[in-house]
Amino acid sequence: MKDCIGIINLDEREDNIRELISNNIISAMPIAGRYKIVDFILSNLTNSGIECIGIFTKKKSYSLLNHLSNGRPWDLHRKKDGLKVFNYSDYNPVYDDIHSFIENIEFIKFSRKEYIIIAPSYMICNINYKEALEEHKKSSNDITVIYKKINDSDRFLYCEELVVDPNNRVKEIKNISKSNYEINLNMEMYIMKTSLFINIVRDSIMSGLYKKVKNYIKDNLNLLNVGIYEFKGYLTCINSVNSYFNSNKDLLDMKVSREVFYNGRPIYTKQKDEAPVYYSKKSKINNSIIANGSYIEGNLENCILGRKVIIKEGALIKNSILMDNVVVEKNAIINNTIVTSKSIIKENEIINESNNNLKIL
Repeated sequence: MKDCIGIINLDEREDNIRELISNNIISAMPIAGRYKIVDFILSNLTNSGIECIGIFTKKKSYSLLNHLSNGRPWDLHRKKDGLKVFNYSDYNPVYDDIHSFIENIEFIKFSRKEYIIIAPSYMICNINYKEALEEHKKSSNDITVIYKKINDSDRFLYCEELVVDPNNRVKEIKNISKSNYEINLNMEMYIMKTSLFINIVRDSIMSGLYKKVKNYIKDNLNLLNVGIYEFKGYLTCINSVNSYFNSNKDLLDMKVSREVFYNGRPIYTKQKDEAPVYYSKKSKINNSIIANGSYIEGNLENCILGRKVIIKEGALIKNSILMDNVVVEKNAIINNTIVTSKSIIKENEIINESNNNLKIL
């Protein structure tokens, strides 16, 4: 994979998760207690042997930049290649990534990599790109799109599906509508030659017809040979409040957790020097993920806790996500709730939502 460059394009729409992330961005959101969403795609790329990675993000990405630091957790702190972050463009990649790419095209050109993999951060999985790249090299495809067959389209609202012909060529890319039949989910991961990517960016600038690489590919399927590569593992997409909540809950499933975290391709993250979790003799924990630095005296069931969370005696937390530095006072009850960072739940407070409702504090 030394002949491949990785591009993480943070062009995910945040309309349906804005209530939760406020001024943050999706890739910098916490997941599974101690991780950030961006850790998954970064780890996938580095585990596949890609040593040159560029992240194209928007302005006001302080939380993300602080997390990435110099790329050391992913072995990307290098004099040559390594991790580069581009967040100073005047263009928001949600609406226009072409100008961000053309302004930094030297990074891509001078990488001298023959192939390029473009991927978002909000598709959560553990994928080996080596296999996908080898399949692409063997094929006659101009572009290979990675996809997954799914039956539960409700879990992937606001995403796209691929319509494929008998020769495994993509003939249409369209938005997902609610359906009960199996569809080919577009994972928005594209493999192509670097020279083709540069030509797509330049053609888009010269013609003025396209502001996003995805739109160029979608509208030129008749001119490009766009093939497919099937991913068969666990996949979730975080692009709404409900999908964020459900994706975290998925990781409480031991089968999913083993595939994502313990399959020989680890997920790396920035290390923080925190004390181990303290459990009092009165605490009761059932099927929960708890990050370091937390202090637990109460009861937890099907919960995910970030770092430095304090649960006082008598508190009961069920089916909930508590982000970093949350304090839950004595005898409080929380159910089906996302509690954002640094919140304080008062003594004897009750937030007991039904299974069909989800509350954000």
